[in-house]
Amino acid sequence: MSDTTLSSYGAFLLRVALGVMFLAHGLLKVLVFTIPGTVNFFHGLGVPAVFAYLTLLGEVGGGILLILGIGVRWVSLALIPVLAGALFLVHAGNGWVFTNAGGGWEYPAFLIVASLAQSFLGDGAFALSRCIPWLRARAA
Repeated sequence: MSDTTLSSYGAFLLRVALGVMFLAHGLLKVLVFTIPGTVNFFHGLGVPAVFAYLTLLGEVGGGILLILGIGVRWVSLALIPVLAGALFLVHAGNGWVFTNAGGGWEYPAFLIVASLAQSFLGDGAFALSRCIPWLRARAA
């Protein structure tokens, strides 16, 4: 198996892992914390409500797009500000370990690096953008 094939599978694994993580995080906010609860949390941070809705849309929509392999480079880059907000507004002051009260900063920091790496790697194997002609043209 060539390095190119292995790299494509590696990009696929990273893409799906990131997609599942973003989707799970977004659905947690919708189904467990509820949308009003999430808006109130953002308000408590001093962040306007519109950013709660944008975060929900970004995490759920971005997670689905990553899993499917659509617009992977751009979606990965677009989700970095969501992670940066989580890092600096919520987790930065809580220390290194994510099990600390309020969660530590290493998890969102790692996800920023992983999202940046995904934007460099691109779609990877099994991406819809490789199978659907009009998506392939847009990805190029």
